[in-house]
Amino acid sequence: MTKQISLTFPNGARAIADLNLSNAPVTAQTIWDALETPVEVLAVHAAFAGPEIMTGLPESAQTFDPESIPVENQTCFPAAGDLLWYYQAPNQMKNMSEDLWEIGVFYGDGGRIFGPLGWTPCNIFASITEGLDEFAAACGNTRIDGAKTITIARVS
Repeated sequence: MTKQISLTFPNGARAIADLNLSNAPVTAQTIWDALETPVEVLAVHAAFAGPEIMTGLPESAQTFDPESIPVENQTCFPAAGDLLWYYQAPNQMKNMSEDLWEIGVFYGDGGRIFGPLGWTPCNIFASITEGLDEFAAACGNTRIDGAKTITIARVS
């Protein structure tokens, strides 16, 4: 059975993503479990990665040990529609004493996972299969209009 999650902007732009239980089974299942209750999170446009919005995973959904997620289905060059998982431990990067729980959504071609620490392979745990065009337009608007709250939820 395919497990899916939805990502929805306040303007109604909505994407459906299929979890990649074949190539990223632990990551996909862990994120699925963390989304037992839908989350509303602030999404910002990436500075280094190209066509990507990124969001943290709120404390209410931090129901697992992030360091227990293995390396799975990693790339530095995600495709349009790919969702990534990234965890950065406290003090991993200079002057960042807090940890970072990130879900990234690539909405266009030309994405690259490159940040202040250089190339950063990340687990690709899902891919958007429905609604990418409308969702991509809303993602692109965050670059100009600023951060937006999105809802991430399981699709039943």
